[in-house]
Amino acid sequence: MLAFVKCFSLKRTKHPRGYEDPHVLASETPFTVNEIEALHNLFKKLSTSIIDDGLIHKEELLLALFRNSSMQNLFADRVFYMFDRKRNGVIEFGEFVRSLSIFHPYTPEHEKSAFMFKLFDLHGTGFIQPHELKKMVGALLGETDLEISEESIEAIVEQTMLEVDTNKDGKIDEEEWKELIAKNPSILKNMTLPYLKEVTLAFPSFVLDSEVED
Repeated sequence: MLAFVKCFSLKRTKHPRGYEDPHVLASETPFTVNEIEALHNLFKKLSTSIIDDGLIHKEELLLALFRNSSMQNLFADRVFYMFDRKRNGVIEFGEFVRSLSIFHPYTPEHEKSAFMFKLFDLHGTGFIQPHELKKMVGALLGETDLEISEESIEAIVEQTMLEVDTNKDGKIDEEEWKELIAKNPSILKNMTLPYLKEVTLAFPSFVLDSEVED
């Protein structure tokens, strides 16, 4: 009997820290079970690119996004912060799937809008201050090939605050942000990654060994 128990225990799959049941994640996100399995294979590639511990560290995220693990980038810092929901300095698989689901085409726009608001709310005060807006606009423009002067960024921030800060308290609150998005829905364009709707097609080799059927 003891030998049988030992044999059974050896066959159990050992999952790394932070792993969550694909069925649970599928029930909480727009992804199917098979798509989550595909994402787990992607996650494993990212989480072993520098430190092989089954967790995504900031350097590994930077390497994936910018092919540079040591660069300084506010936008990448904010994305990492938003994905690291437990605030423990690493991204676990469950956090990866839930955060990535925000960019799914089927995710409601109000959820994408709320995520983006928090991305810009650098200090977590529930408001976007002018200096926070300036930093994020500068970081986002820095990822393009456009060469924009400090004065131009200042002008963008000033004009945005003039139009969005309707109660004139010098900051943007969540309601004012919602109004901005309603008038300019294209702001959320980068909050949708079309290929997430067909993850198993985007990463076909990841699902050939799928053990679970939807």
